[in-house]
Parts: sequence; C-alpha cells; structure tokens
Amino acid sequence: MSIKSTILGFPRMGSDRQLKKLVEGFWANKITEQDLIEGSKKLRAEHWALQNQYGLTQVPVGDFSYYDQVLDAAFTVGIIPERYQQLDIAGTQAYFAMARGLQDKSINVDVPSLEMKKWFDTNYHFMVPEISDEQRFTLHSTKVVEEFKEARALGYSARPVILGPVSLLALSKPAKGSSSKPLSHLASLVPVYVELLGQLAAAGAEWVQVDEPILSLDLDATTYQPAFEQTFAEFGKVSGLKFLLTSYFDRLGDNLAWAATLPVHGIHLDLVRGEADLEAALATIPKSKIISAGLINGRNIWKANLNKQLQVLNKVIAVRGADNVWVNSSCSLLHVPHSLKPEVGHLDDETLGWLSFAEEKIEEVTVLAAAAVDSTTVQTQLQSNAEKVASRQTSERITRPAVQQRLAALDRSFYTRKAPFTERQQLQRAALKLPIFPTTTIGSFPQTAEVRKARAQFRKGALSKDQYSEFLDAETRKCIEWQDQAGLDVLVHGEFERTDMVEFFGEHLEGFVFTKKGWVQSYGSRCVKPPVIYGDVSRPHAMTVDVAKFAQSCSPSKPVKGMLTGPVTILKWSFVRDDQPLSQTAGQIALAIRDEVVDLEAAGIKVIQVDEPAIREGLPLRKADYAAYLEWSVDVFRLATTGVSNQTQIHTHFCYSDFNEIFTAIKSLDADVITIENSKSDLKLLGALETHGYAAEIGPGLYDIHSPRVPSVEEMAARFAALQKYIPAENLWANPDCGLKTRGWPEVKESLTNLVAVAIAARSQHAQSHA
Repeated sequence: MSIKSTILGFPRMGSDRQLKKLVEGFWANKITEQDLIEGSKKLRAEHWALQNQYGLTQVPVGDFSYYDQVLDAAFTVGIIPERYQQLDIAGTQAYFAMARGLQDKSINVDVPSLEMKKWFDTNYHFMVPEISDEQRFTLHSTKVVEEFKEARALGYSARPVILGPVSLLALSKPAKGSSSKPLSHLASLVPVYVELLGQLAAAGAEWVQVDEPILSLDLDATTYQPAFEQTFAEFGKVSGLKFLLTSYFDRLGDNLAWAATLPVHGIHLDLVRGEADLEAALATIPKSKIISAGLINGRNIWKANLNKQLQVLNKVIAVRGADNVWVNSSCSLLHVPHSLKPEVGHLDDETLGWLSFAEEKIEEVTVLAAAAVDSTTVQTQLQSNAEKVASRQTSERITRPAVQQRLAALDRSFYTRKAPFTERQQLQRAALKLPIFPTTTIGSFPQTAEVRKARAQFRKGALSKDQYSEFLDAETRKCIEWQDQAGLDVLVHGEFERTDMVEFFGEHLEGFVFTKKGWVQSYGSRCVKPPVIYGDVSRPHAMTVDVAKFAQSCSPSKPVKGMLTGPVTILKWSFVRDDQPLSQTAGQIALAIRDEVVDLEAAGIKVIQVDEPAIREGLPLRKADYAAYLEWSVDVFRLATTGVSNQTQIHTHFCYSDFNEIFTAIKSLDADVITIENSKSDLKLLGALETHGYAAEIGPGLYDIHSPRVPSVEEMAARFAALQKYIPAENLWANPDCGLKTRGWPEVKESLTNLVAVAIAARSQHAQSHA
C-alpha cells in the first residue's frame, strides 16, 4: 500500500527573499534580464530540492512567478491589453509594465498598470486581466512548460500547475469600452489551453493541476456547469494527460454535485476550511477519481494535529482505498513563511514548538502519508507532534482572565457614538475649519534607505534610543513641514517609526510574538512579516500618543492625524490563534485600540484614523456566511472608535476590494470620513455610491500608489470631476489611494503637488458656480 504526498504550491520568494532582491535589482537596472532568469532558475531548483528532500511524491511546477500567478496566466494566453502592445517592449519588460505601469517621459510613454485586487479572502493581491470585445488569444508564453522541463532534467517527478480558463475569465474584467462578459470568450480561450497542454504532454507530463478556485464561491450552475464541462471535454482530447481539479479556501458546497461529474482524474478537497464537504464528497465523487485530501493548513502557521488529521485521512482511505488518495496541503503554501529554521534562537522553544511554516508543512504532509500506511515508521514524529499540540492547549500564556472578563462585561453603549453624524459634522467643521475639498494622505510616507538604515543600526545597538528618537523626530518634522508647504490640509506624521502597519501595533500589545524571517508575499516584490497572535490581547501602555503629540506640535495651524490600524485588519494580517472564535480575538484587539483612541483625544489629537483595509478581505466566500461576519466586524470597529467626543473626527481607510457587497456595512461603521481605493478600479465605487448612497464624508483615491508613475493634474482632475457628480462637495475629500511607504520622495512630491492643484482648482470652480 502506498499513498502519494504532494503540495499545491510553495512560497516563491525564497528563504531570504532572494526573488524580491532579484526582481527589484532588475527594475533598478542593477542586474540584467539574464541575471534575473538565472537567479530565478537557481531558486526554483532549491525549492524543488527541499520538497524532494522531505519525500514528496510529486513537486508542483509553474507555481513560481516574478510577480503574480494570475498575471502569468493572462500573459501566457496573450491577454495583453492594447496599451501595452503599443509599447516598443516585449517579454519580461512588457510583463512588468502590466504589473507596475510604465512611465518614461524621455520617450513620452505613460501607461498605468492593471487593476489589483485581493486574492479571495487572503492578503495576497492579484492583477486583474482585461478582456476586450475583440480579444484574440494566442500561446504567448510557455513558461510552465520550460519550468516542467527544468524539474524533469533535475530528476524530479513534477506536476505542472495552471490556473484554469474558467477561473481566469471569472477573475477578469471587461476592458474599458468593451461590453462582452469575459466568460463569453471561453470557447476561443480553451483551444490555446489545449495547445499548452499538448506541449506539456509532449514534454512528458502525466498529471496537470488545474486550479479553479472559483469553485469555492457561490456559482450559478446554469452558467458555470456547462463552462466547466466544455473546458474539460476539450482538455480530455489531449492524449496522455491526467487532470487534478483543485479548489481551495472553502467548501465546494452546491458546486460539488456537478463538479464531481466532470471528466477529470482527480479532485482536490480543502479539508481544513472545507471539511464540511467530506461526507458528501465521499458519497458523490466517483471511485474512479483520485481524492486529493488537503489536510495540512496552507493558510495558518500552527502545527497540525496529526493524530486528528490521520483519523480523517483513514476515513477517506477506508472508503476510497489507499491507491486513490493523495495527501496534500489545503491550498498553496504561498500564504505562509518559508521555514522555521531562522526562528531557532529567536523564538522561545515553547512557541517554536507550536508553529509550522512551509518547510515544516511539507514534512507534516509526508509524515501523515507515511502514518496512514504504517504509523510505527513515524511514531517518533507523531509523538512529538502530539506533545507540542498539547503544550499549546494547556499553556498558561494563552489565557488572561481579566481581558476576557472586560470584553464579556460590555453593553451596547460601547458600540455607539454620542450623536448622529449630521450633528458631529457641524461640530467638527467648527473645530477643524477645513476648506471645501480638503486634502490629506492615507498615512505613511516613503521609507527611505536612510530610514531603514537607522532602524537597523538601532536594532543592532549602533544607535542609542535617544539618537534613534532624534532621527525619527527630524524625519517627522521634515515630512510635516513639506506637507504644510505643499498645501495639504490634514497632515500625517509619516510613520517612520513603523516597519509595518500591523507589526508595529502587535509589538506593543500583549498576546503577540514576532518572527525573524516570517516573510509572506503580499503583491509583486512586496513582502510582509505577519505577527503571530497566540493568546489573549491587551494594551499594557500607550502606543502612539507621544509621537502624535510631537507631530502635532510641528504643525500649530493644521491638524495632524493620529494613525492607528483597526481590529479587523490587525486580525486578518496576522497569523491568528485558532482556539477561539475570530470575533472574540477581534473584540480584544478592539478594546486595546479603543484605549489608544481615547488617549490620543486626551492628548489633543482632533483627527484619528483607524484603518480597516482588510475588512472586505475578511468577508467569507459563501454568502450564507456574510451576515455573521459583517455583524461582528462592524461591532469591533465601533467598539474601537466610539469612545471619543462628537468634535473628534474619526477616519477610516479601505483599499483594493469590491465594496458593493459590504457597502451597507461600511455605512454602519459610522465613521466621519472614509478614504477608499478608487483609481485602479475604473471608478466602480461610483456604482456603489449610486446604488447605496453615502451621507458621511468620503475621499475616493485619485491616484494609484502601487505604481511608480506620476499622475498628471489633468488625469486626477477628470477623476475628481466624475466624483463630484455623485458626492456632495461638502463631503468630498482629495487623497491618494493608499499609503506612500513603498514610493520614492521625488514621485510622491510631484504626485501630491498635482493632487493639491486639483483640489485648489476644484475649490475655485465651486466658488464660481455658487457665487
């Protein structure tokens, strides 16, 4: 008896973020394209060797990407919008233009990037393909074929991974000016996939993993069942290939009945987040098909309870037989850090024993597969795992009774402002004396090489605490002075003391631990190092008050925002304990933020921003689960923000999401001002405003900060004019899409100068029209 073991994908950045350094070096012209290609090839080989070392039966190939797997899929089949085709560039340069935009004034080139959105309910971002009415698909890239050949040449049993055509089109959007739905192009797309599959078959592939993650969503079977049937009927004409249909992040639910009938050779089940599917899947999926059992969590970093998961695996084997079962990760391991090895000596032994990163999860997969065949061969590993799991369950570090009692004692008065928005707005106008169309930024300013160097020197002891504080004060003062001179109305301190908007707060809260190299890709070359929430959360001391007071002292005539991260975002952008409901952990964080908000107000801060960019990200994938999530996520934001007077203006910020489904909840937050991503989504926000209305103040982003290009005054003025048709002038703000941390000072200064010019011109036009 044997059971195959594999994973759906592996983190692509490398153990020390080698890919980030390669890609950014290429962008900066510090390395050649050939250097990028060779460095990436070496990194892939290291990753396959690691997987092979632990004994995986198959290694996935094609999961590697310079930027994003959806962009890779679009590029492969020739979904390259006209604006990029017109550029005198090709290959990797064209690919990165789609990802980042391209602006070169010396040759009069200025094209924006594709839109960016969150990948389902994760903190990973993907690039949104654009499908025109005249779309012609061609096999533009054979990247996955070449990577398969690489792996084969190194002696590995490899399984190509592709994003399936139905999900690719479902995740796309119509190009501007086009009216056809992307899915209507399926019949002309599938032959290009068939051509690609033919090349994989010719290269020696046996199995192909076809990712169709939209199967975890609520789908209209009358539309999608025929689409999938048509697709796999054509795929089946490629001789010699077997197909593993994969979906993840939730249950298949109603889609299971018809997905089980598709002409594929195996079906993957996410048995971590979609474990409710198991009984139905065992009864419904034909026994001729392989079941890939996704038993090791690819979304969180806690050590798996192998004995518990072995019971599930044995249940599957009892029904299907060992030869028809694979042990797998629940989803790609893209969403967890590379390895625990750098954390040895950094984290305490107890905490280290609770955790499992990508490398350790590979071992969990192989141990589980071996245990199902003969548990005595891995008894030592199973016993060690059981001890570590029990340690976390019984540790006295986890629970703080005072924190739980405080949360349990709250009544509804803690979730409501003292007066309705219309009353608060008048009091705030009198207190702040802002002009019409006030300007602001979202929070962070460029984290320059000098800022990063000073932080590193401080951490190494080369700078004293006083020296580092002096440096930060000087950077803050310069930042505020520049904003004032540029004509911005509500200023920010720049957040130079913060490495990350979640990590910073976690470092000041009880119940968190921090890794040394627990990096996870967020988008492109951007990596984040999520904190780990292991126990009850509380605030032992003020976190931002001293910095906010200093910043406000640098601006006697204009308000400086107090900048905080909201409870849902701290929750979603951390690795969260799984031993209590998310709502309870979020409530504990909300109380900590509430204490900080109250202290900021007491320190004289009149504008306080509590960012919640992850609130849409946290929305469950199934509509049946929406209401419960939205109820507690709105509650914890209100708990965090309602402890202040009516004169204090509460801001919040959202980015890179479809907001229509949660707009009612956004209104229920009862914030005084929301700033919201808008520039890359073709003003889709306007549709939500038209449908739902919004009575409070709002600042839809006027330009995209994830691209280095500088928007012109004319471009932003056109966008601002469109907004004025839907938003009353007295409620409209001018601001960028998001924080400016990843940008350089020259482009920031030019972009914000243009933004202020747009607001000043709009004020003049408004005054003339109301004279």
